[in-house]
Amino acid sequence: MDEAGVILAALMGISLAAASGFRVFLPPFLLSLAIRADFVEVDLVGTSFEFFETTPAIIILGVASIAEFAAFYVPWVDSLLDTIASPAAIIAGISMTAIVMEGSDPAVQWAIAIIAGGGASATIQGATVTTRGLSSTFTLGYANSLVATSENVASVALTIVALLAPLVAGIFAVVIIVIMTKRTISKRQSSDS
Repeated sequence: MDEAGVILAALMGISLAAASGFRVFLPPFLLSLAIRADFVEVDLVGTSFEFFETTPAIIILGVASIAEFAAFYVPWVDSLLDTIASPAAIIAGISMTAIVMEGSDPAVQWAIAIIAGGGASATIQGATVTTRGLSSTFTLGYANSLVATSENVASVALTIVALLAPLVAGIFAVVIIVIMTKRTISKRQSSDS
């Protein structure tokens, strides 16, 4: 993989990782479909990620995506899911970044996957947990469906843009991470006052 390919793959991976901070299973599901359809050109044959484009993996990710989308509309269940979704989002972010960077130097692949991919998904997931927690506290969970809808839209949009235009998605992901981080810090400062 040439330098430009590594940069685009890294941007795609980081964007997908950020999208998995909103919803854990949708970005891997859409990525597995894109790889299976040869829309995203990654050779996973003979790698530890070979299973990712198999029919059982696609079905499992699809069912998990639907279940996750629906579960976040149930007050208090959404907050419970965050305990599982937080570590799962980080693992998904690292994995997707590593998958799309397959074929690059392994040191570069895993450094970017762990630091940037894991960091992006952790940042977004942390902000969503904080937002949902505040929504649950101040609205008794009644506004959580609005929060869930905005997270669903953000995950779908960022995933699609990541697959179609990785450069644009990379910029968009950085902007989202900065905004969500600032918003989380200001909300925490407001609630501490």
